[in-house]
Parts: sequence; C-alpha cells; structure tokens
Amino acid sequence: MEVHLVDGTYELFRHHFAVPSHITGEGIEVAAVRGVLNSMMSLLEQDATHVGIATDQVVESFRNDLFDGYKTGEGTPPELFAQFPLLEAALDAAGFVVFSMREHEADDAMGAAAVKAATDPRVTRVLICTPDKDLAQVVNDQSGIVQFDRRKEIIYDEEGVREKFGVSPESIPDYLALVGDTADGIPGLLGWGAKSSSTMLAHYKHLENIPTNDEGWEVAPRGASKLSSTFTSQFEEALLYRQLATLDLSAPVMENVDELFWTGPKSHFLDICEHLDAQKVFEKAEALANSIF
Repeated sequence: MEVHLVDGTYELFRHHFAVPSHITGEGIEVAAVRGVLNSMMSLLEQDATHVGIATDQVVESFRNDLFDGYKTGEGTPPELFAQFPLLEAALDAAGFVVFSMREHEADDAMGAAAVKAATDPRVTRVLICTPDKDLAQVVNDQSGIVQFDRRKEIIYDEEGVREKFGVSPESIPDYLALVGDTADGIPGLLGWGAKSSSTMLAHYKHLENIPTNDEGWEVAPRGASKLSSTFTSQFEEALLYRQLATLDLSAPVMENVDELFWTGPKSHFLDICEHLDAQKVFEKAEALANSIF
C-alpha cells in the first residue's frame, strides 16, 4: 500500500491565495476550505487509499519558546485564520484522519507519521505531500519515504533531494541553519548562501564536522575567510537554527497505518457541505465511496 501525508496548512494557504473568494449566505468565507476538499477528493480519485492530513491552526509551536524570531501568525489574513477549525471539521467529516497540531507543527506531524508508516512492511511507499524544504530531511530510499510536490507533480527521492539542495536528506537541517528559511523565520548565517552551504555540507555532512578555521577546510567556497569568521562567531546560533529546522518525530500522530484508510464520508458530511455551498464535493465523496465499497 501507499500512504499519502498531506500538509493541510499549506493547502489552505495555497487555495486561499489561488481561488476566488466565496462567502456563504451565512456571511462566512469558505473558498479555501472548499478548495482543499476538492483537492483531497482529487487525491482519492488518483487511487490514494491511506491519507493523513496535518494542520497547525495556532501556527506557533514549541519553537517560539526557543527563538523569538521564529514565525508567528502575524500578518495572516483573519478570514484565512478563521477557516482552520472549519477545515479540520470538514476533513474529519469527509472521512480523513486529521493530525491537528497545537504544540507541534504540521511538518512535525508529517515527518513523524512518515517514519512510523514506513516501519509497516505492507507499506511500499510514503508520499509526503508538501513542497516545504524541511520535510526533505526524512526522505529515505530504503524506507520508501519520498517528498511529493503535488502542484508541480515532482517526486523527490534521495537523489532528487541532492539534485535540488546539493546535500543529502540527513544534512537538510544543517543546510537550513546556514542558508536560513524565511518561511519559518530562520535567519541563517551572514554570507552563507545555497552554493557555499551545499559545498561544505556535501563534504562535512553536519555543522560540528566543519573546521572552525578555513585553513582546515578540505573544500573552500569563494570568500572562505569571511565565511569561516562568520561560522566561528555564530556557531551557537547555527546550532539553534538547526534545532529549529529539525523535525520533532515524537509529534502525536496515528498508532498504525490502518487508521489512515479512507472509509468514506461520515453521516454529517452532507450538512457541512451544504453550509459550504459545496454539494458537488459531497457527491464526489459519495461516488468514490460507492465505487470502493
């Protein structure tokens, strides 16, 4: 079997900014929720059977206690924020398992679920459906874990990660510590770009393996002296940034992959779809369930 783990937060944001507004007769903005539901129905139509969807409606997590500059929900449109609980309720009613994170982030949940699902001998492949950079760290050919950018229709295995970032999956947190990740509020180190970071980490793998003196570097990117000075003076910051970029694989998810099997919509899904002006989504779900069961 294949397992699909979906970044519900990313999907909600993507649809909010990609589809026209839809306000119901009750005065509620629901366009993004409708978009995500349609997207999940498309996933089922493409023969997905075991699906877990991760969300983090509070946006903030334990990482905000570690670093003041880490991302918050500031600047998120209120009409988008308001759709998170509605999305979780709609997905649950549609028959999907939702990993609703509070202390953790959706990325933690997808990473934790991927690693857990991969231990089941029945699972042939785990597809982590998100373009987020940090999920590349759990890509593992031996375990069958890949990253799937559904919008671009690109699947990244270990070689794909190396081609994209210049480093192996195990070095992704170190890479993000050096180059930074603006989406998460990780600043990175001054002067360290994608090329210099990938050059060093392709050779040394992890931050603590990089010599603090550039004369000890077996590979030397352009501007090595300045990079060495920055790395030495900000080494502790780099370790913190790596910690921020490292997924917490203890995030609460399913106990086993059988929980992720889609068994069709629940009895109140029609009511929710009517409130969303999304009766066609209900019809799709019913048709899919009838074709499967």
